[in-house]
Amino acid sequence: MDFDVLTLFIVLAVILAGTVGFLLLQGGRKLPEGTYPETRDADDHPEGPTGTAVAEADTAPLTSEEEAAVEAAESVEAVEEAPETTAPAVETPEPVAGRLARLRARLVKSNNVFGKSLLALLSSDSIDEDVWDEIEETLLMADLGTEPTMELVERLRERVTVEGSRDPERVRSLLREELTALVDPSLDRSLTLDASGRPAVMMVVGVNGVGKTTTVGKLARVLVAEDKDVILGAADTFRAAAAEQLTTWGARVGVPTVKSDVEGADPASVAYEAVSAGIEHEVDVVMVDTAGRLQNKANLMDELGKVKRVIEKLSDVDEVLLVLDATTGQNGLNQAKVFSEVVDVSGIVLTKLDGTARGGIVVAIQRQLGVPVKLVGLGEGPDDLAPFDAESFVDALLEER
Repeated sequence: MDFDVLTLFIVLAVILAGTVGFLLLQGGRKLPEGTYPETRDADDHPEGPTGTAVAEADTAPLTSEEEAAVEAAESVEAVEEAPETTAPAVETPEPVAGRLARLRARLVKSNNVFGKSLLALLSSDSIDEDVWDEIEETLLMADLGTEPTMELVERLRERVTVEGSRDPERVRSLLREELTALVDPSLDRSLTLDASGRPAVMMVVGVNGVGKTTTVGKLARVLVAEDKDVILGAADTFRAAAAEQLTTWGARVGVPTVKSDVEGADPASVAYEAVSAGIEHEVDVVMVDTAGRLQNKANLMDELGKVKRVIEKLSDVDEVLLVLDATTGQNGLNQAKVFSEVVDVSGIVLTKLDGTARGGIVVAIQRQLGVPVKLVGLGEGPDDLAPFDAESFVDALLEER
């Protein structure tokens, strides 16, 4: 009996020891929380806690390629979140010399009918009164004006009669000489860009719709191409978006614009501030864009006179450029006369000259105002404004395509 009890006790002890050993094997020995053995990699614990190995990987220095990628991502995000902070690229205007060549090419296309008609008539085998009447009509339709037309026809009749030549080249030479004399290459067509100890000040005037504000922007490009420092004054405060339009033109070539944030602000005060800023910053040229439409003609002219007088409290006005649409013919002449009565117009800018066959408007305006055409607009491009050259203009009128 004692033997059986002893056997049972031994069996129970073995079972108990085996159970304890099994439990110990299953539970294992726990490691300190948050650490991994040095021989194991953090990748072995995909769900792993934030251990030392993981922390070291997070704080390790970035490679040069990673830094570049981060910077690129941050810059893209910045652009997407605040695109307005990105400065616009400043354009480099085309040199003036290249524009003169384009002037001739475009005038050849637009005014060719005028020259061809005259040459055909003058080269006829017999030039009778009917032919001279047609020549006169052609010149009048080109907006040459009555007085210049009569003068040109009389001089041509005399020379053709004396020489008796019907050779096309000789006729072309005669016509070129007489037209050039009418356009008058002796006129000073340069802009006043230098003033002693102060900026040169320009006022740009004209009715709405002739491309006045656009012309100011294009002229700013011409001046920048000539290495001039320029400030623009947005004194056309009565036309919606005129100031924004001018600011955009200036920003494209790095030229600042003085404007008012108040709708319908006093144009004279804006002009004054623009000239004052030009003097303070010692720029070369200040250009002031003026209003082109008020309640009536008298109102507009009074406002322009006021702008000029206020500017003259600070500085002389060196140039007053009148912008005219070359396609308007006699209406443009009437506009020119009204403006010249209020402000001393010193030069004409003809826009849309490439889209008209009325090249004679150049002569008519110069005759009526006694001031030269200084600049011509050639098209819609930003650099389609060029100095006017009398001989190139006449050559373009008579050149065959």
